[in-house]
Amino acid sequence: MSTTLAGILFIGSLLFALAVVYRPLGDYMYRVYSSSGHNRVERAVYRAVGADPDGEQTWGVYARSVLAFSVVGVLLLYGLQRLQEHLPLGLGRAPVKPDQAWNTAVSFVTNTNWQSYSGESTMGHLVQMTGLAVQNFVSAAVGMCIAVALIRGFTRRKTGHLGNFWVDLTRTCIRILLPIAFAAAIVLIAGGVVQNFSGGHAAGTLAGVHQNIPGGPVASQEAIKELGTNGGGFYNANSAHPFENATSWTNWLEIFLLLVIPFALCRTFGRLVGQNRQGYAILAVMGTIALVSISLVNVLQLMHHGTVPTAAGASMEGVETRFGVANSATFAGATTLTSTGAVDSFHDSFTSLGGLMTMLNMMLGEVAPGGVGSGLYGMLILAVITVFVAGLMVGRTPEYLGKKIGSREIKFAALYFLVTPALVLTGTAVAMATPDGRAGMLNGGAHGFSEVLYAFTSASNNNGSAFAGLTVNTVFYDTALGLCMAFGRFLPLVLVLALAGSLARQGHVPESAGTLPTHRPQFVGMVVGVTVVLVALTFLPALALGPLAEGIR
Repeated sequence: MSTTLAGILFIGSLLFALAVVYRPLGDYMYRVYSSSGHNRVERAVYRAVGADPDGEQTWGVYARSVLAFSVVGVLLLYGLQRLQEHLPLGLGRAPVKPDQAWNTAVSFVTNTNWQSYSGESTMGHLVQMTGLAVQNFVSAAVGMCIAVALIRGFTRRKTGHLGNFWVDLTRTCIRILLPIAFAAAIVLIAGGVVQNFSGGHAAGTLAGVHQNIPGGPVASQEAIKELGTNGGGFYNANSAHPFENATSWTNWLEIFLLLVIPFALCRTFGRLVGQNRQGYAILAVMGTIALVSISLVNVLQLMHHGTVPTAAGASMEGVETRFGVANSATFAGATTLTSTGAVDSFHDSFTSLGGLMTMLNMMLGEVAPGGVGSGLYGMLILAVITVFVAGLMVGRTPEYLGKKIGSREIKFAALYFLVTPALVLTGTAVAMATPDGRAGMLNGGAHGFSEVLYAFTSASNNNGSAFAGLTVNTVFYDTALGLCMAFGRFLPLVLVLALAGSLARQGHVPESAGTLPTHRPQFVGMVVGVTVVLVALTFLPALALGPLAEGIR
């Protein structure tokens, strides 16, 4: 079987599996978020945090709850890292230095999971379990909560309430993420992924020396790392490490896990707004962009020019031989489209245009399908911008899902879109203009610029994948990228909730002859066009200095 055919079958099987679970999982999440009952475990959580499960919150209170919860998470994770030498299961690991502990704490709380450290040699088991893995659950749940709050903004009328953050968070973790992650961890263990509390085993190498390879509770963290579109690896090699990703079929499973909730949330959205066709329209936008992007990454990697790469079938540098070029390219496309950031290959070794595609995936705002929750609310923001642009064309007030998109709403949407590009371009400019920023570059010219641009794109979009070739474990990069991760997560989040509150206070506008249908192929094409054009106008000059310049020389 040819490499190309194998890649097509690999992608086709993923599409088939995602289609099979789309309706049942989407309907299940709809029932979770529309239910009015609370089980015993959930009530115990509400009592522990002092929350009234039957109380409603305005967008401001909801936002403050999210921010307060996140700040506490940063402080606790920072403390665990700084004190780990005194903790059980610390494995004798030294305390993480302050700037790196700050960077890591912000990274995992913001669902970025950017790692400037080697996990197996830096973190003890307790920090991995109670710090990093717990944040994998709750940071993913926060994104889903914000998406549901925005949907309520569209469905509710003349009210200032968007639900209850503590209820949404608890239900997301207990009813959705925990059961699926538990089942996925069992399957991964069956596939050879490690799950133990071992401090390590000595292994002999081909060079005749011994190497200590630590074990740990890897499978349980790997499952939620992919399911929650987190991406932080137990090992430095991330999903290229055989203890994290043992075989080609576990590689398939991990890609499936990072895609399944973001796509199924489209069904949940359609059910919650009472129009399944609206969910299919958003799904079509996400699916179109994702399929084109992943296909292009595969083509650019499989058709690499050069005598040796051509003879080998494609460029194998930086690619795990267990998976091959096609599977690695599909993983790279999926992980950068979803804000996951996990890697099973070395993106720095991709072709110049293949590396460009991974950057472009993140620059799209990671909305195809994006992170759990964040992808959906990002796509809904783009839908709002699209109907506003269409309204300008025909000279009438734009509407979406029965709500008018006025000056207040479009300001929130525009500011949401502008936050990330401002962080990416400003951060890259500062890094290139300062000695500390340039000192971390191992390569010069267009490729070195691409490495810096990729780092700030990954951090600001809360992706977490690394182009590599850049030394980021420095005070400058730990601090700068940590700030980008924090502002890139929480500023858009507050703007989404403000938009949701503004929409919820409106009444319902009935459809008329002048209302733009938002469930037809025409609208799908418009949203795809707006997404691509906005990104092109914003980032094309920077891309021209990096991967484009490298690719055409």
